[in-house]
Amino acid sequence: MVGLYLNPPQNAVVVCVDEKSQVQALERTQPILPMRPGIPERQTHDYARHGTTTLFAALDVATGQVTDACYPKHRHQEFLKFLKKVAAAYPDAGLHVVCDNYATRKHAEVKAWLAKNPRITLHFTPTSCSWLNLECFFSVITRQAIRRGSFTSVKELISAIGAFIDSWNDHPRPFTWTKDADTILDSINRAKTKANVLTDH
Repeated sequence: MVGLYLNPPQNAVVVCVDEKSQVQALERTQPILPMRPGIPERQTHDYARHGTTTLFAALDVATGQVTDACYPKHRHQEFLKFLKKVAAAYPDAGLHVVCDNYATRKHAEVKAWLAKNPRITLHFTPTSCSWLNLECFFSVITRQAIRRGSFTSVKELISAIGAFIDSWNDHPRPFTWTKDADTILDSINRAKTKANVLTDH
């Protein structure tokens, strides 16, 4: 897994795929009051709720480019639909997809499609190591586009998400590991050991 990030196969693309489910279209009950000299931006904490969407995203580890889609649900059908979209975005390369162990990834329909498309390989993050899937992009879009927004509909929320990702892709920036492979692997092994100890007790 770590080797895929730090030393990917030649002529191959490595992407991290995940979804952010239950993204709510929240409309603030009062307008945001802009920042003024000596006064910070102020916003109400009361919302009207207008439904939810699930954001699927694939982050190209080498370039920072993001492929995205929003679907009403996050079942295996939506995961497979998104996987096909990611595959179409990289038609001429071996594609290595890093994802978590959520059951939708291992559904029979997904396995059957992968068997017919051998250039695409799924790699599953170890248990308790979801941070290996570069979830930092979801953190960025949540802070900068979703949490501070006010949306009167799911359609408006999806439009805002799309606009943010379009802007991101105009100037993509890959996330850089700040630790070497040995340090990362030590962290994984410590997490596994801790999980085993908790299970034994």
